[in-house]
Amino acid sequence: MTALFALATSLLWGLADFGGGLLTRRMPALTVVVVSQTIAATVLGALVVATGGWSETGPRLWFALAAGLVGPIALLSFYQALALGPMGVVSPLATLSVAVPVGIGLLLGERPGPLQAAGIAVAVLGVVLAGGPQLKGAPVQRQAILLTLVAALGFGTVFALIAEASTTVTGLFLALFVQRVANVVTGGAALYVGVRRGSASLPRDGLPWRSVPALAFVGLADVAANGTYALAAQHGPVTVAAVLASLYPVVTALAARGFLSERLRPVQAAGAGLALVGTVLLATG
Repeated sequence: MTALFALATSLLWGLADFGGGLLTRRMPALTVVVVSQTIAATVLGALVVATGGWSETGPRLWFALAAGLVGPIALLSFYQALALGPMGVVSPLATLSVAVPVGIGLLLGERPGPLQAAGIAVAVLGVVLAGGPQLKGAPVQRQAILLTLVAALGFGTVFALIAEASTTVTGLFLALFVQRVANVVTGGAALYVGVRRGSASLPRDGLPWRSVPALAFVGLADVAANGTYALAAQHGPVTVAAVLASLYPVVTALAARGFLSERLRPVQAAGAGLALVGTVLLATG
């Protein structure tokens, strides 16, 4: 079940990133983050009420709150790094996020078998290559590298925190709701500060309502991905769950190929193949 839930996580995150990337071509990234997370928080609030999740309050919710505070910082750092570019360096470098949950799993005593260790190495290499690493060309700004490392640390921390947020399904709904409310508060505060400073944090012509379904998809896919990752981490080794969940850049690249007819570079195609091999090794090890 760990492999199944983790692969579902990578699929959902990959599609959410693809949708978010398309939306940020038409509106500011901060608007995409805040609106999509607000929609997700609303839906989760209804689920919490419907399932009686309010009764699951406890100390574990602090993990969800922390994940909600860290998540927007990581996401905005990543978007800013992508803006500074080059994307061929930023995107693969962000996959270092997997080091946080894997490291925690090893510290807690998890010891992958030989096949799983090989699968982790092959899958991580595949994800890096699928990002289309840029080994030459324009110089990389130090700020872009620092922002990417901040984003990677943040994403990895969210991985680890959300896995500890709840042990029951109804409690998971409440934990995800708390996380999303914190996301909205943090992102909303950044949006308010940006508007006060006169930056282009909001669309000039207001929110295009035709984009609301796409924003809802991005927010709900991201929520579902956090939920399936939490389930994956609860059902098996965190080291395996984290690596399989980190395959989402492959999904994003394939979605761009399928929907936008973007051609995969040879290194990206090789990376997708290696990621698949690593997945098989992890699932069978």
